[in-house]
Amino acid sequence: MSCCGSGAELALLAAPDPRAADAEVLLSSRLIGGGLRQTDLSVPTIHCGGCIRTIEQAIGALEGVIWARVNLSTKRVTIKWRADGAPPPFIATLERVGYEAHLFEVDAEAKDAALSELIRALALSGFAASNIMLLSVSVWSGAEPATRDLFHGLSALIALPALAYSGRIFFRSAWRSLRHGRTNMDVPISLGVLLAFGMSLYETATHGPHAYFDAAISLLFFLLIGRTLDHMMRERARLAVKGLARLAARGALVLQDDGTQLYLPVGEIAPGMSIMLAAGERVPVDARVIKGLSELDVSLVTGESVPQPALPGAMLRAGTLNLTGPLTIVATAAAGDSFLAEMLRMMEAAEQGRSVYRRIADRAAALYAPVVHLTAALTLLGWLIATGDVHRAITIAIAVLIVTCPCALGLAVPMVQVVAARRLFEKGIMVKDGGALERLAEIDTVVFDKTGTLTLGNPRVVDADRIAPATLALAGAIAAHSRHPYSRALAATAPASPPRMSLDAVSEHPGCGMEARIGSVTYRLGRPEWALTECDGALVGDASVVLSQDGQRLADFRFEDRLRAGATQAVTELKRGGFDIDIVSGDRERPVHQLALELDVPYFAGVLPGGKAAHVAALACAGRKVLMVGDGLNDTPALMAAHASMAPASAADVGRNAADLVFLRENLSAVPQAIAVAREASRLVRQNLALAIAYNIIAVPVAIMGHVTPLVAAVAMSGSSIVVVANALRLRGRGGLGTRRAERAANRPASTMLEAAE
Repeated sequence: MSCCGSGAELALLAAPDPRAADAEVLLSSRLIGGGLRQTDLSVPTIHCGGCIRTIEQAIGALEGVIWARVNLSTKRVTIKWRADGAPPPFIATLERVGYEAHLFEVDAEAKDAALSELIRALALSGFAASNIMLLSVSVWSGAEPATRDLFHGLSALIALPALAYSGRIFFRSAWRSLRHGRTNMDVPISLGVLLAFGMSLYETATHGPHAYFDAAISLLFFLLIGRTLDHMMRERARLAVKGLARLAARGALVLQDDGTQLYLPVGEIAPGMSIMLAAGERVPVDARVIKGLSELDVSLVTGESVPQPALPGAMLRAGTLNLTGPLTIVATAAAGDSFLAEMLRMMEAAEQGRSVYRRIADRAAALYAPVVHLTAALTLLGWLIATGDVHRAITIAIAVLIVTCPCALGLAVPMVQVVAARRLFEKGIMVKDGGALERLAEIDTVVFDKTGTLTLGNPRVVDADRIAPATLALAGAIAAHSRHPYSRALAATAPASPPRMSLDAVSEHPGCGMEARIGSVTYRLGRPEWALTECDGALVGDASVVLSQDGQRLADFRFEDRLRAGATQAVTELKRGGFDIDIVSGDRERPVHQLALELDVPYFAGVLPGGKAAHVAALACAGRKVLMVGDGLNDTPALMAAHASMAPASAADVGRNAADLVFLRENLSAVPQAIAVAREASRLVRQNLALAIAYNIIAVPVAIMGHVTPLVAAVAMSGSSIVVVANALRLRGRGGLGTRRAERAANRPASTMLEAAE
């Protein structure tokens, strides 16, 4: 059990080491010549010219600083200082004048440039299309030839910059594809828009009655809506690996042969080096404890929220967090061979594997583009042969390109996904990746983590009513000094009256428990083997806590984790839907076994993160489409490796980033609800694709026969897009899972999968 601490010793342990801070500044700086180094700091609270003056004066006054400048737009401070001395106290100085600062990291500050470009292109095309349409309405209303020519000229002036800026999104992609001898959906889009614009310029120059600037720019606007929505849905899912990498320590204080300490970057730490690990620091590399007592947050490894003791001889994994006491550890592996590095490699491999998945629209586009090109080319050739009229042949070919332009196809998938995301949000579920809805609709197997997923990860005292109120109040008074999960549970359970007694002293024994004194009497609350003079073995269960008085037992407490609301109903509904269900947990055998019996599902206990990912991979090799539902850092590789993944909002940041969907409410019914919405969305996507195909089957022959002008083609194309959008809005997400008649494997290779997981 851990304690907040009540003495100066704990406060000293919790204080950051100034040598480590200086070393981090030194490592993050770079030599710029002339005996100078440059350091960049991020100061998020900069907001005015007064801030700039204050910061530059405060930093500039430090010894060794040559130059300091503040960039208000990026909230960044750039400092040049002499390299022959120790780093000046930049961060401490800024904190002293009222500004929180940290080392500037390019990745942390980077913005999504592609999304910004799409939004600007969408805004410009929308502005241009609306203004050109207003001019076109005047022409359609019967404007005089002179007025018509003026409005066509104005439309050309508005359309040209919009075409150049907004259209380059498609032009670049089309050119890259053509340059490598391939076609994609952007090729017919680019051809249709450019030819429509070129024909409109010709008509304007020759005082023709028709110009199609409105068709060209409106087409860009509709397509950019779909492209922007699609990009936003895809990009939100690409943060997991970066988030996990932030758990890695930058370096550590290494004990030298002469007894001094040297801060080394983590990449320079070799096996056999002795490391001084303070409370609150993460383990930099896989290591073994040689001195000290503490407790570790090992949720990265096991998913279990209860801290584990760190005693001499204990093996520590990189990325785990030292909670309560200083440790001396010896490295057993280099950074590149550590547990955290292996997790990163697994996640990157899983992310690459997931990117191979081809979405429905991508598969449709592979066939769509060449068919459109061939149809337009044959139309042009046919009319040239039949009439010899180049103008008419080109006009009809342009109409074919516009009428077949994949606007409806481009909106078919992202519009359904956006509507589905809204419906799910109303149910307390957030979708991070639109493609995940397609994958989620395909799953046939659900793998659950235990702690924090099927259960809440918050233990509670079992049978508290069998303990005398005075004894329970005493235990609660001692436990109130600790933030350990068991202590919080005890403090919450203790009665409000009689009033909490006053304790003379409370101290912490890392890895063991809490010790308190009232007069000459000593009370201990913690592990039985530590709290009792003689541990009689009568305590059942390895999660027990004992309250003792001078070594004699007063009471023992047992804890259990509460089942998440809706867990039983969710598992039952999934079973009724024909899904296979597993529990794969890093927790101990006994609690996992009890939960699996309660839910009547197979389970695997004590599985490490690599084992969870291997289990998911084994299911995939057996032809299964797996949904992984987990919350812990140790679930992250499996979340990435699964066909689709979900995590609760209470999950670790890295787990939420890795998951495709995050459910915000406590109830686990979010899992079957999400699957039901995903299946309905999948049906609507296929309906939209069928509508787009049906539209083309009707419209294309009419356009080929010359009965459609480019303007009518643009109106028809817009109409098909509106139909697709209207169909997407039909999604309600109120249906159940129904019954899934998926074929099951006769003998599931559970033993093989368990071996792979281990």
